[in-house]
Amino acid sequence: MRPQNFHDYRALARRKLPKGLFEYIDRGTENEIAIRALRESLDAIKITPCALTGHGARDFSTTLFGKRHALPLIIAPTALAGLVSHDGETKLARAAATAGIPFCVSTQSITAVEDIRAGAPGADIWFQLYMWRDRALTRSLLDRVWASGVTTLVVTADTPTGPNREYNARNGFGMPMKPSIRVGLDMALHPGWLFGVILAYMRTTGMPTYGHYPAEHRVAITGAPSGEAVQLEHRLNWDDLVALRREWRGEIVIKGLLSVADALKAANLGADSVVVSTHGGRNLDSAPTTARILPDIAEAVGEKVTVLADSGVQRGSDVLKYIGLGAKAVLAGRLPLWGLAAGGEAGADAILAMLKREMDLTMTMLGLERPSEVAPHIVR
Repeated sequence: MRPQNFHDYRALARRKLPKGLFEYIDRGTENEIAIRALRESLDAIKITPCALTGHGARDFSTTLFGKRHALPLIIAPTALAGLVSHDGETKLARAAATAGIPFCVSTQSITAVEDIRAGAPGADIWFQLYMWRDRALTRSLLDRVWASGVTTLVVTADTPTGPNREYNARNGFGMPMKPSIRVGLDMALHPGWLFGVILAYMRTTGMPTYGHYPAEHRVAITGAPSGEAVQLEHRLNWDDLVALRREWRGEIVIKGLLSVADALKAANLGADSVVVSTHGGRNLDSAPTTARILPDIAEAVGEKVTVLADSGVQRGSDVLKYIGLGAKAVLAGRLPLWGLAAGGEAGADAILAMLKREMDLTMTMLGLERPSEVAPHIVR
């Protein structure tokens, strides 16, 4: 039977992916309070319908940075998406293009942005940046990104260090992936993934690597990127944003803000957009939820910058709730990955189409023609 919702796709992904990889995507951090709070915060929001206000069709389009998109949705950057399906990042980029939305590729993707561009020439590709300690290498990476036709840079601001994900240690899965008997058995119990992903890479490009790292620092996913130069910069600060603003010719999005003060500072220092985000509940277990903070940030900076939101999205109604709280568009990370795991590119297409159907149904029930009309109907 065709999967009907987020939970169906997640269950399919759980069966198809090794446990370590599935939990790496699915779970939170420490006691996983933050990831539970995300769901609870979205479920607590109600939307009041407006009766006898039917429309012939709904208009989901939105404009971000001068480009019109079919939906107020962006595929969020996710590390190692290319392990979910062979050439997974390119498949996601093509699915995004089919849906008429942007795709944001991660610094820690398997496939390099140049190859994603070649495989998905019609996609609106954004690039997520983890700053390396060697700024010259970071600038060289950004030159590659710009040359690939990317104009929107998403700077992750909420990961100064690796989070405490104890289940990764137990599973032997992380960055890097640690070879062990447990990991080998986990892979062997999922032969479809082993042959369809890992061995597919081995037959073509070799053991998967981090595609954006310089050749002299690039290693297989079973090893940590070598050298201090390409370690993630834990001292990232506002001066780095000023320098990026001076050097990057396109839009700069700061992802992972949860305070009005930080949003104001980002706007004042030249950011074009901020993403209110808890990193999907994966980083700081005591962080406030996106739904709690989003209205305050939207009120403070919504006239200056484009406010986006993410974390915890499972339904089209969740997208509308974040828009009703002040976001111009919403990023989704786990959802597209579950579609990709369940059915490759066709699965990613299907889960994005599902989100649109759910948005359409919710808006029809509410009597709304456009997502931007939902704000007065939000009950907090």
